[in-house]
Amino acid sequence: MKKFIFTTLFTLLSIVTFAQKNTFQLSSHILDISKGLPAAGVKIKLEKYNDQTKTWSFVDEKNTDANGRIGDFLPSEKNNLGTYKLTFYTSDYFKKSNTESFYPFIEVVFIIKDKNHYHVPITLSAYGYSTYLGN
Repeated sequence: MKKFIFTTLFTLLSIVTFAQKNTFQLSSHILDISKGLPAAGVKIKLEKYNDQTKTWSFVDEKNTDANGRIGDFLPSEKNNLGTYKLTFYTSDYFKKSNTESFYPFIEVVFIIKDKNHYHVPITLSAYGYSTYLGN
């Protein structure tokens, strides 16, 4: 029990003290709420929607770090306005711990409307997820 409490407090502390890189406009984070820990090593793909052709184009793909984070999507100096999609490939993450899961991947679509920083995290369990606009 002490280990769980320590791990949870450490995770929450790292979430609060994490500094975003000002040179990037988009970041993401995955917290596995069934374990109370960040989800490390999850592949996340970023795509941008083309309104004229009605198609998605590849932008970038990265793996979450030990804290379940990716802090360096979309360099801030570029014009990043538009509709984007993050695809979180969760199946392999759960397979590593021999955990059966329902969602093989999760797609989150959102709009960047200005030059502000956008943080798009998910909370995750084997049978559910939630997302929100973070900071």
